[in-house]
Amino acid sequence: MKIAVSSEEKYVSGHFGHCEGFTIYDVEDGKITNKNFAPNPGHRPGFLPVFLRDLGVNVIIAGGMGETAQELFKENNIEVVVGAQGICDEVIESYVKGELKSTGSVCREHDHEGHCNE
Repeated sequence: MKIAVSSEEKYVSGHFGHCEGFTIYDVEDGKITNKNFAPNPGHRPGFLPVFLRDLGVNVIIAGGMGETAQELFKENNIEVVVGAQGICDEVIESYVKGELKSTGSVCREHDHEGHCNE
């Protein structure tokens, strides 16, 4: 399984489309076996779900994400987990343990004033 976390340095990004990139974790039998970073190739409507699908990603974790993006990920058979905060490595550990649950929040604000995690 491949899990991508929208990232700003080592932290979960508040808004996935405008993140620095994606920290991608390979998980096998409940253990992280590999970790790498893919820079964000740019925020274009409908592009990032296909980009991550082509990298083999099965799950995307983000602080906030718009409704259309969430639907596009689902259409590409990628599970969406939103509402995450904190250090990427810790968030992944929580997800692998089954402790991280999506808040289902939808980002409707694009002025980036902290509304994306509500």
